[in-house]
Amino acid sequence: MSEKMLNIKINGVPVTVPEGTSILEAARKVNVEIPTLCYHPDLPAWSACGICVVKLENSPKLVRSCSTAATEGMSIITHDPELVSVRRTVIELTLSSHPNDCLQCPRNQNCELQKLAADFGVREMPFQYNVPRYPQDDSTTSLILNPSKCIKCGRCVHVCQDMQNVWALEFLGRGDLTRIAAAGDVSLAESPCIKCGQCSAHCPVGAIYEKDETGKVWDALRNPDIHCVVQIAPAVRVALGEAFGLEPGEIVTNKAYAALRRLGFDAIFDTNFGADLTIMEEGSELIERLKNGKEDLPLITSCCPAWVDYLEKYYPDLIPHFSTAKSPQAMVGALSKTYYAQKQNLDPKKILMVSIMPCTAKKWEIVRSESMYSSGVQDIDISITTRELSRMIKSAGINFLNLPDEKADDPLGIYTGAGTIFGATGGVMEAALRTAYAVLTGSELQDVNLQDVRGMEGVKEASLSIAGKDIKVAVAHQMGNVQRVMDMLREAKVKKTPMPYQFIEVMACRGGCIGGGGQPYGATDEIRKKRLAGMYKDDTISAIRCSHNNPAIKKLYEEFLEKPLSHKSHDLLHTHYTPRPLYQK
Repeated sequence: MSEKMLNIKINGVPVTVPEGTSILEAARKVNVEIPTLCYHPDLPAWSACGICVVKLENSPKLVRSCSTAATEGMSIITHDPELVSVRRTVIELTLSSHPNDCLQCPRNQNCELQKLAADFGVREMPFQYNVPRYPQDDSTTSLILNPSKCIKCGRCVHVCQDMQNVWALEFLGRGDLTRIAAAGDVSLAESPCIKCGQCSAHCPVGAIYEKDETGKVWDALRNPDIHCVVQIAPAVRVALGEAFGLEPGEIVTNKAYAALRRLGFDAIFDTNFGADLTIMEEGSELIERLKNGKEDLPLITSCCPAWVDYLEKYYPDLIPHFSTAKSPQAMVGALSKTYYAQKQNLDPKKILMVSIMPCTAKKWEIVRSESMYSSGVQDIDISITTRELSRMIKSAGINFLNLPDEKADDPLGIYTGAGTIFGATGGVMEAALRTAYAVLTGSELQDVNLQDVRGMEGVKEASLSIAGKDIKVAVAHQMGNVQRVMDMLREAKVKKTPMPYQFIEVMACRGGCIGGGGQPYGATDEIRKKRLAGMYKDDTISAIRCSHNNPAIKKLYEEFLEKPLSHKSHDLLHTHYTPRPLYQK
């Protein structure tokens, strides 16, 4: 059945749009930008700010374009002197209760409210200045909540509740006393918060942001007694360039290596190496469970720390299904202070490992349990986001775009295409199945491009025949999509019916790590798709596309780890999980 189309006019220009299209979306089809503040394409429109008002011809009413659907024959006026005046007044009222410390704000020059004020030429404050003063919440290792800067747009609440299904944030109070806070008015650390950072990624101002730890990195780089090593995550390479004017999805891996070398790091590693290693360990777990027919199938991936936190809080009964393999970040951290330290004859206590991640939850992961100290010291000392790295590069005066291409260092810098797609939803699954097929059949998968697990659909299902067995898998991304998959497992366990899947991949953020809470601001599905395309391009151009064929991984097992799931591998590369209450005491 064909979609019903509507004929409308926007500022006198005819336009045809599908039924159900909002006025805001219709205007964008004819390149008319209506200003917004509370609206975000990831979220349902809820008309909080009022900046997007427009006029309907022959009507005295102003309507909010983000939440008003177009109707047949509608004639819309998006800009005239009255509308500009109304929007300007809304901005001025918002500014009257917002701190004016823009120079110290983490969103300075990247703030949606600041941009609107500049666009509308706001130079004076006609309203009484009345900024509420609330204490900052810096209780977590990952995020800082500054409710004094909140403009009550509601994005973070909708993200936390509707997109992520975490329910850690809520509006408290009424009227002028309304404020954003952790649900129950506890600290973020005591709340169900999983540190995914999607609240900060969607906040239009500086009310929620990542805990900046670049100062610690600078201090270490200045210390001649510290051997500074660094690793860069898969998804960083297709987003970092955005901070320097490049298109989303542009692969800047080799320039990132060069920039890190110029910042002063002694060795440059790649988290993709850890991704290949994760496949060897996690894939071996899957193969072992498949061969033994254990009751703890399906195996569920454990690379995403926000997902780990969520599972420990919301589904602790499913912990036996969780892979014990550490994330790629954690594996590279452990090996940097054992394998690398031995090869370079370095004291692990004098090595400082920094990870560059697309994720704010990684700041929590590096201290989440004693298994993150498997080298005898803290395996990863500091984790910073893509945004933090871009600020470091700029403050160091490095002309990023004109840097030469450079390579990572051995032995923890060599990776395959399978390692790089870890940053995409479905990538862990695809990489694992490439290797599982080879191990179980003794031959390589003819077509390693597993299209069924790719794309932006919230839950993807696929089946692959391996050595006479049909392996049923599921891929879920964005925490709000995960519940129905986990509830299916719970129901199967209760009813003692066959499990619907043998392997499940979960990523907390929409699109996977490419849409992580520490990536450049402004992510939409359009941008996420470009980043995903960059991930798969990096895979396609790789000389080696399967983790088990990585020569550096083979050498690591020969020289140090013996084999996947060996005693040494378990000590260094595996972890455990603990049920956690939703509200911490």
